[in-house]
Amino acid sequence: MRGHIVKRYENSYSIILNLGRDPITKQRKQQWVSVKGTKKDAEKKLSELLHQLDTGTFVQPTKYTVANFLEQWLKDYCKANLAQNTTETYEFFVRKHIVPVIGQLTLSSLRPEHLQRLYSDKLNGGLGSRSVRYIHVTMHKALKTAVKLGMIPRNPADSLDVPKVKRHDIQIMNESDIHIFLEYARPTPYYALFYTALFTGMRRSELLALRWQDVDLLLGQISVNHSLHQLHSGEIVIKQTKTAKGRRLIALSPSTIAALREHRTQQEELKKSLGATLADSDFVFCMPDGTPFLPDSITHAWRKLASRTGLKGIRLHDARHTHASLMLKQGIHPKIVQERLGHASIQITLDTYSHVAPGLQEAAALRFDEIIIPTSERKALVL
Repeated sequence: MRGHIVKRYENSYSIILNLGRDPITKQRKQQWVSVKGTKKDAEKKLSELLHQLDTGTFVQPTKYTVANFLEQWLKDYCKANLAQNTTETYEFFVRKHIVPVIGQLTLSSLRPEHLQRLYSDKLNGGLGSRSVRYIHVTMHKALKTAVKLGMIPRNPADSLDVPKVKRHDIQIMNESDIHIFLEYARPTPYYALFYTALFTGMRRSELLALRWQDVDLLLGQISVNHSLHQLHSGEIVIKQTKTAKGRRLIALSPSTIAALREHRTQQEELKKSLGATLADSDFVFCMPDGTPFLPDSITHAWRKLASRTGLKGIRLHDARHTHASLMLKQGIHPKIVQERLGHASIQITLDTYSHVAPGLQEAAALRFDEIIIPTSERKALVL
C-alpha cells in the first residue's frame, strides 16, 4: 500500500505515505501529512499526493521558512546571476515588505491566498501599485527558482492577478516652454545636459553614462551603449544597455551639435587650467573633477529650474516625453521615434503617446484629401 489514512482526533486525520526504501540505509521511508477536516478531505488530499508521486512532482514538506529561502535566494541566485542594482532592488522588497509579513511561513505551506492578502494589505496600507507589482515580480521569480530546485511542486504566484500600474499623466513642454527653460538653464552647469535630454529623448541613466568617445560631432550622432546607476550604498555602477534596441545611434540636430561643441570647449579649457587633457574616455556630463553627476542631484537641479520657470510638475523624464510628442506632432514616423527612444517595440511608443494620436489622425485625413481631391474642390468643401 502506497498510502493510507489514520484518524487522530475529531476532524483531524493523518496521511501516511510509503516512499520506498532509502538507497543507502535500506530503511523504509515514510512521510506523514496532517489534514484538518472530514475524512473526505483526507481522501482527496491522499489522491493528490499519490498523483504527485506518480508524476514525480511530490516534494517532502520541510520546516524551511519563506524568510530562510529568500535570504538564500538573494545570496546564491541573485548575486551570481543579476546586475547589482537589480539584486539591491529585490533585496529591498524582500526585507522591507515580504519577510516581515510572510517570512515566518514554511515554504511548503505558502499558498496563493497568502500572497494575495500580502498584495491587498500593502495596497490598502498606501503602497503604490508599481511597488506592489514589484513585490509580486520578486516573489514570482524567487518561487520559480524554488520549483526548479524541487523545493515546492508549483509556483503559488502563477495564479495571481496583480494590480495594474497606474501610469503618471504625461506632461510635455511646448516650444515656448523649452526656449524659456533653456534660457534659465544656460548659466548652470547642466545646460548642455538638459539641452541634450530635450533634443534626443535619452534617459537620465544614458545621459550620465555618456563619454566623449560615444559622441561624434562630425557625423552628428550619439552612440548609446551604457547606463549609469547609483546603488543604495551610494556606489556608482555603469552597465551595458540591456537590449539591442536600447543600444542605438541617435542623430543630432545642428543646434545640439553646437551646444555639445561649446560644452566640450569649456571642458577642454577647464582641463587645461588643471594641467590635464580631455580624454575620449572622460564623461560628457560631469563634475569639475571629472566624476559623473549623481542621478538624484540632476533630478533636483531640473526640478528647481522647472519651478523657477513656472513649469512646476514637469519632471526630468518628461523631457523624453516632450521630445517624442513634438516629433510625432511634426509628422515624424513612429518607427523613427521608437528608434530614437530605444523602446523595445513600436507598440510601446504608440501606447505611451496615444494622446498625440487624435492630432495625427486629423493630419493624415487632411493629407489624403490633398493627394486625391483637386484644390478647387477642396476650397468648395471648405466654403
